Amino acid sequence: MMDSRVYFSLLVLFTAFFIATHCLPQPEEHAALFIFGDSTYDAGNNNYIKTTDYYRSNYVPYGETFFKRSTGRFSDGRLASDFIAEFAKLPYITPYLQPGYNQFTDGANFASAGAGALAETYKSGNLIDLKSQLSYFTNFERQLIQKLGDAKAKALLSRAVYLIAIGSNDYAAAVSANSSASPEEYVNMVNGNLTSVIREIYNKGGRKFGIPNLEPMGCLPSAKAVNPSNTSACFQALNDLTQLHNKALSEALQKLANELDGFKYSLADAYTALSDKINNPSKYGFKEANIACCGSGPFRGTNSCGGKRLSNKYELCENVSEYVFFDGGHTTEKANEHLANLMWSGTPNIAGPYNLKALFEL
Repeated sequence: MMDSRVYFSLLVLFTAFFIATHCLPQPEEHAALFIFGDSTYDAGNNNYIKTTDYYRSNYVPYGETFFKRSTGRFSDGRLASDFIAEFAKLPYITPYLQPGYNQFTDGANFASAGAGALAETYKSGNLIDLKSQLSYFTNFERQLIQKLGDAKAKALLSRAVYLIAIGSNDYAAAVSANSSASPEEYVNMVNGNLTSVIREIYNKGGRKFGIPNLEPMGCLPSAKAVNPSNTSACFQALNDLTQLHNKALSEALQKLANELDGFKYSLADAYTALSDKINNPSKYGFKEANIACCGSGPFRGTNSCGGKRLSNKYELCENVSEYVFFDGGHTTEKANEHLANLMWSGTPNIAGPYNLKALFEL
């Protein structure tokens, strides 16, 4: 008759083996999520680089709705990328620069607030532009091969979904600096850098890409606050650039799909989604779509939320769930969740030719 202590030890070993082989996601059983971009998706990378508080949000009141603390996300709570991770049954994807990072089979977040597709965009901020994010991804690839071996690493990279949101800072910088390039030339530069990074990721094995187009930047509270027309209307010059970019982006992704074998993408119409929330806030359960919850000046569009940027004084709304915008340039968790749902399960007119749910299942 087996000793009870031996029996118990064997039972523990068998249970541990079963969990390891059946319950925990294995590289070949789930799709990882890799995130690139700017403050739309930065979950805290800028906490770990030498930049100023202007490009950070690791202080109150950021993050207080959901996380109950500031994390480095430019919102009161979760970002659209956080909701996408939830929908895909993944943990929130860790900032790559966070010390002790080890979630190799879940993916990584390389996004950096203030970053652009162009290296020169807000270069003085020492931010992680898109090409530099690609360099971090290359380092990650090496680490992944060391951890899993070449075959499993390649399998993980090919099954992964690559989420990229970039470009808004490039156009904001171009308008404020009165770029000498024509709008068409500038859009070609931005989209050229973006598509070259997509091609590099493809060459490393990436096949599935989720990319929201740019929101109506001229309708952000920060843009309305500096609108030369001095009215509550949207800053049309910025919206014109945004629309030009979105058209070029759609054409570029179609071209990549025609050229690259196995290339699949989801282009989400964030422009229309946010425009509709601004024009019809009550339709989505909002009361305020022009004024930000946190900030100062006209429309609370001055970048002062938290008191560590353009001013140490700021106003904060009482009920953030009533607002589309949290600060002058970023939407609330509630608005982020709405966009994430459209990206995840939207019909082809809002997220096509695939939605993100379909990409994760491929």
